[in-house]
Amino acid sequence: MNIIALLVAWLVTAVSFLIISKIPLIGVEVDSLNKSFVSAAVLGIINVLVRPIFSLFFLIPNVLTLTLFQGLFTFIISVICFGLAAFLVQGFRLRYGIWSAIMGALTLSFVSSIIYHILPF
Repeated sequence: MNIIALLVAWLVTAVSFLIISKIPLIGVEVDSLNKSFVSAAVLGIINVLVRPIFSLFFLIPNVLTLTLFQGLFTFIISVICFGLAAFLVQGFRLRYGIWSAIMGALTLSFVSSIIYHILPF
């Protein structure tokens, strides 16, 4: 991954955080643009460093339930990483606890996907 792609991913995630923080039913609160960029960076670091550990932890249940619940444990890992980022960054809060983490992870992936489709590359 080159530096431009990394910066674009960071920017897309930060903008996605700002967008989902404006949707009141989700319960994700980001205090400012700076906190959005910090939250995006922390989530990126968690995805690189911690997510592989969680993937190993959930490997057996993920394989055993692959046909029934395809991607369920991968989504659970995303929710855990999202909640961990909220725990670590002051100014990034989950108003409704685990429900905000679930809705935030879903909405973050959805909004980021839309932004990536809009971008010209």
